[in-house]
Amino acid sequence: MSARIGTIVMAVLLALYLVAVAQYAFLLLGSGDAIAVGIGAALIVLPVIGAWALLSEILFVARGNRLVARLGAEGGLPEDDLPRSPSGRIDRAAADLEFPTYQAAVEESPESWRDWLRLGLAYDASGDRRRARWATRQAIAFERRERRAEA
Repeated sequence: MSARIGTIVMAVLLALYLVAVAQYAFLLLGSGDAIAVGIGAALIVLPVIGAWALLSEILFVARGNRLVARLGAEGGLPEDDLPRSPSGRIDRAAADLEFPTYQAAVEESPESWRDWLRLGLAYDASGDRRRARWATRQAIAFERRERRAEA
């Protein structure tokens, strides 16, 4: 829960920062000085990129959480029985040993969003955040296709 609160606080702070930069950019654009107008025009790009990045991350997290909740309701989440350190971190060596099971499941059914999501969770447990995000994005895409096909 504290991670969620921290994320919300950081997102709000980023949004406030983007608003402040946009306001400053518009002030520079209205100044009439050629250099200030050029800097103001360049500063417009930063809030646009920042807002896009913030929105895409929020949507990714919301979609990923929805899939995890759905898989959990179906009883399909992997058993969380990996050994942990005293601080609560998962033992990466133990997570790495279970990883081939989830990788084989994806290879067996490459269009199953459930298997892709489990693979993403395995990557996350192994500490490979980049691949965890990639596998979760695959799961989101396959689940979307499945929903569209059912509609």
